[in-house]
Amino acid sequence: MSHRCSRNFWDRREFLFRSGGGISGLALAYLLDRHGLLFGEETAGAGDPCAAAAVGVNPYAPKPPHFKPRATAVISLFMGGGWSQVDTFDPKPALAKYAGEPIDGKVQGDVIVRQGFPGPLMPSPFAFKKCGQSGVEIAELFPHLSAHVDQIAFLRSVYGRSNDHVQGTYEMQTGQINLGFPSVGSWVTYGLGSVASSLPAYVVMTDARGGPLGGPNDWSAGFLPAAYQGTMFRSTGDPIVDLKPPAGLTPDDQRARLDTLAKLNELDMQKFPGNTELAARISSYELAYRMQGCAPGAVDLASESEATRKLYGLDEKVTEPFGRQCLMARRLVERGVRFVQIFAGGVGNQNTDTWDAHDDIKTNHTQHAAETDRPMAGLLADLVARGLLDTTLVVMHSEFGRMPISYHDLHATMLHLLGMDHTKLTYRFNGRDMRLTDVYGTLIPQIANT
Repeated sequence: MSHRCSRNFWDRREFLFRSGGGISGLALAYLLDRHGLLFGEETAGAGDPCAAAAVGVNPYAPKPPHFKPRATAVISLFMGGGWSQVDTFDPKPALAKYAGEPIDGKVQGDVIVRQGFPGPLMPSPFAFKKCGQSGVEIAELFPHLSAHVDQIAFLRSVYGRSNDHVQGTYEMQTGQINLGFPSVGSWVTYGLGSVASSLPAYVVMTDARGGPLGGPNDWSAGFLPAAYQGTMFRSTGDPIVDLKPPAGLTPDDQRARLDTLAKLNELDMQKFPGNTELAARISSYELAYRMQGCAPGAVDLASESEATRKLYGLDEKVTEPFGRQCLMARRLVERGVRFVQIFAGGVGNQNTDTWDAHDDIKTNHTQHAAETDRPMAGLLADLVARGLLDTTLVVMHSEFGRMPISYHDLHATMLHLLGMDHTKLTYRFNGRDMRLTDVYGTLIPQIANT
């Protein structure tokens, strides 16, 4: 799954992707179709309305993994602002033992204070209890999620390189603290494609209070072709706007307009062959056309039973926004979407609208746990009931981390579960084979080998 890109040299995948827009693309598609090689012919299942074949070359066509995967789709639940590990899933009894005492003398080695002037040691205001057969301790904040503890692998050892929220979020999403690098979702869809040719391969949903710290850079395709960036679904109102064609426009008329536009775009692509933004736009027009018949049903929750809606917390005001997004995530992966990213916590007021609890950890985390606990538990229960948890990797995470396992190790392990060797998933950029894990990454054996 390596890939080379430059202005004067294309490999086979780049050639096929870029030549799929106009007259040459139609001719190529015809020839490929005669030989049964046209991308986009794969289906998501017999009778699936989302399995319509793409016209021309589909950049999201399914691609084979390096080896047999454990999972085929990802749902990422990102708690923006940094939930506190010692107040959620990683209890530290010593904090209670030394409560009220200064840090000096209680920590071996040098104490590094990155900002502010810390006061005395403070135990968590939340009680912990052992849950499930595994006996993992979870804070009282998560009464619903604690019932699923035996289905969760807890990583209490991840660290990040920055204590800045924006850079910390970039690192968790892209593996780097700097701008310009592809997100995990972009790497996954670049490497594997999607079986839902009439839905985006990579969907992003943000908090209704505002986008996450870092904004669109968190789901950017970076130096990968722009087609692999995340597709935003709105957090309020209709998730996708303008899905219906204008009144009086027949499907044939719309198809003719797209074909004419494709021909014009082909002329521009021949003049500027390195413009992946244009190639992505061509692909997006074709995808939008196909989505008109599939996407409305995918995002319409009215068909869900009352019991399912209640399972996700759609019956309560505090849990309804995040619960709606979690339910939609299940519907999307059920229809073949490869990667769904949900951000909980927006940038309206950083101290109250995100998990960033500088001033009042008890109030802040009580509020946000109440918003997310029931929907997360409902998602796990629903995936289990439908047999989807066997093929769906659900990641509940946040920025920051202060222990031995790097973000690169986490990303390498995620790709491994999806059937990809992180050292082989590369893209040629600026004379170097780039990858999500840079030159690092070691599989976490407790997860990768079980």
